[in-house]
Amino acid sequence: MLEHKMASQTTGEKAGSILPHPAVVWAQRKDKLWVTVRLDNCGKPDIQLKENSLYFKGAGGPEKVVHEATLEFYHDIIPEESKYTIGGREIIFMLRKKELEKGFWPRLLKDNKKVHFLKTDFDKWRDEDDSDADDNEDMNLEQMMNSMGGLGGGAGGLEQEEEPDEDSDDEDLPDLQ
Repeated sequence: MLEHKMASQTTGEKAGSILPHPAVVWAQRKDKLWVTVRLDNCGKPDIQLKENSLYFKGAGGPEKVVHEATLEFYHDIIPEESKYTIGGREIIFMLRKKELEKGFWPRLLKDNKKVHFLKTDFDKWRDEDDSDADDNEDMNLEQMMNSMGGLGGGAGGLEQEEEPDEDSDDEDLPDLQ
């Protein structure tokens, strides 16, 4: 897994090219956003992060089809304090919100028009009224990837128990008549 600090980049590609969008899911906390681009085997995507937008372009999937998406955020973020991790099946972004006093955003994008490729990540979602214990769970990307089994091998970071020599089902049972 590769972990990256965000930096603004420029591209020489023409704007307005029509490419398929990757599947994108998102969730939020009071201070950050989780945005996940789901695209298998995307090794070196072009990622540009600005205060008000995220641009993604990368080839992935079994046929290495190029996908592209530009997300214009509802409010600003802090690119210098944001990170992303490239995994085998997805690119996970942790984006710091700029104005914490604005709290939870009503939506991710500036435009309230529904886009077909963007969905809510209910696995990571927390509501404003969820317990404060969730606010203290500032899990970094490496820990998250370890817990998903992405780095350490094994069963998702859990130790596997050795199998006992005998199973309780192996006991002698009386004959039925």
